[in-house]
Amino acid sequence: MLAVAIWHWVIFAVLVAVLLALDLFVFHRHDRVPSLRESAGWTVFWCCLAAAFNGLVAWWGGAEAGLTFLTGYLIEWSLSMDNVFVFAVIFTFFQVPLQYQYRVLFWGILGAIVLRLAFVLAGVQLIHHFAWVLSLFGLLLFYTGVKLAIHADSEVEPERNVVLRFARRLLRVASADHRQHGGAFFVRENGRFCITPLFLVLLVVESTDLLFAVDSVPAILGITTDSFIVFTSNVFAILGLRALYFLLAGVMQMFRYLHYGLAGVLSFIGLNMVGDYVAANFFAQPAGTHVIPTWAKLLVIALLLAISILASLVAKRPEDDRGDDSRPADR
Repeated sequence: MLAVAIWHWVIFAVLVAVLLALDLFVFHRHDRVPSLRESAGWTVFWCCLAAAFNGLVAWWGGAEAGLTFLTGYLIEWSLSMDNVFVFAVIFTFFQVPLQYQYRVLFWGILGAIVLRLAFVLAGVQLIHHFAWVLSLFGLLLFYTGVKLAIHADSEVEPERNVVLRFARRLLRVASADHRQHGGAFFVRENGRFCITPLFLVLLVVESTDLLFAVDSVPAILGITTDSFIVFTSNVFAILGLRALYFLLAGVMQMFRYLHYGLAGVLSFIGLNMVGDYVAANFFAQPAGTHVIPTWAKLLVIALLLAISILASLVAKRPEDDRGDDSRPADR
């Protein structure tokens, strides 16, 4: 584990705060629709920034620490691709214009960072005090993976969100639509303080990310219980989520088998967590070691994701050909 002091956390928090401030108040201070080229550029930027931090971790803690960060980041980044589809469904359901979606995602990500920190610290403390919790997390991930594989095509239903229902009952919602209020979350209507429909969308995004954290945080805890590596790899994946959303939201149908790759990743990590617990408690495996080394986990995860993405792209080609042949009159 890394020798982390309080000032390391403070420096990282300042770095993230500066990046978020520049993003909101400099590069995206006006509500607009990011172009595909811009989104691709920002996606590359966030990935390169994560790679640079990965190099710093490797220099600081050694090759094993670097591999651990990379594995955790890859898990989070791949799960973020699945989150993109869910966010697209939410924005479509609430008819949020594209120029306001970036603002919702920004504040949603800010809340997600706070939630992930709480989840990481709580999860690490639980594992340190109750080692058997690791096996429960593993079983939860395995169950989630199987469920994701079986119900890969299940539809997201934002209107059934519990937080949304309570907010509509307890808070005063402005009557006008998104276009009249723009990117505002709070307004005064007839002299009364109201939340806007856009704020309801933000609540749905935040509560949805809470469910995502239930999967993603235990998944990385299956790789390492170093809270600094777990949290930083989470944050770097989350920071790039907005650019990834605008890059992939329109083409997510191309990755129809990605769910199966993610299901395989979650199930694999879950079984590995259970295996580590059994080996440590019944077969005298040395503390802090794993049944499967980190480099092997990284290889398996990368292969599962690559196979699911490649299968999706290959499966799309015959459909494109059939689509072209089915419209001879249009040529």
